[in-house]
Amino acid sequence: MIEETEETEKTTPATEEPSPAPPMGPGLPPPVRRIVVDAPPTVAHAVPANHAAARPATDEVSGPVRMTLDELSVFYGTKQAVKQISLPIRQGEVLALIGPSGCGKTTLLRTLNRLTELTATARRDGTIALDGEDIDQLEVTELRRRVAMVFQQPNPFPMSIFDNVAYALREQAMKRPGKSVVEPLVIDALQRAGLYEEVRDDLDRPALRLSGGQQQRLCIARAIATRPEVLLMDEPCSALDPRSTAVIEELIGALRRDLAIVIVTHNLQQAYRVGDRVAFMYLGDLVEYGPTEQVFGEPRAQRTRDYIGGAFG
Repeated sequence: MIEETEETEKTTPATEEPSPAPPMGPGLPPPVRRIVVDAPPTVAHAVPANHAAARPATDEVSGPVRMTLDELSVFYGTKQAVKQISLPIRQGEVLALIGPSGCGKTTLLRTLNRLTELTATARRDGTIALDGEDIDQLEVTELRRRVAMVFQQPNPFPMSIFDNVAYALREQAMKRPGKSVVEPLVIDALQRAGLYEEVRDDLDRPALRLSGGQQQRLCIARAIATRPEVLLMDEPCSALDPRSTAVIEELIGALRRDLAIVIVTHNLQQAYRVGDRVAFMYLGDLVEYGPTEQVFGEPRAQRTRDYIGGAFG
């Protein structure tokens, strides 16, 4: 009888009859706590830095060159922020600008639709062409319609969802169009931005009541409503949660079919996921430019290898 009892105690699962905690006192180690799990834990293996994220295969969707930079330099007073950069920006591609803070990425981006002109000390050398035409020969409002911008922080106007998108359309019209004229265009822009199904029953809702991710998609809808040829995005996901970031990245992949997209990002994994080509900048110089797989997998420049490998940032 005693042997049977002992055998029963040995086979009783610890989860059904937990053992009492050993006494604690001066000089005694703390008790060991054991956590019972339903399944063996999954071990997360380290991923090499040059393959920071799983990148799906992309189709060859490159279209015509929309913008061309030729020996572009930008100065703030006597400081040169961008140094003689030449590269093409193609429709059907996402060009990701990467590099440490202060390397000139955002300055380069803002120069593409002449936003740097708003800084009194800024000046530019070299040329930027849009569809073969020097952007200095274009009226600035027309340029910014064709080369639209999405900023780091969502910036919806303090008006309804509908009016946020309609505003961009009405500003471009010679005569203010009525609601019946702009409504199909507003709906189309919201659909292309992946927001319409979420807001279709309440387009009169104040835009500021949307979530952060929805506000950013609304700003994208406003930017693409006028059918630009190039879309500039300055860290569009930096203020968003991971789920909203994934939605925006999926949207970028869809929009690139009809647009040339240039995105500034500090997130190397994001650059790897969304970029078709990558330009690595350092202290105003273009250190390396090429297909994403090449820049991340087999970078030619040692400085690129160091940056992607995490030696500096």
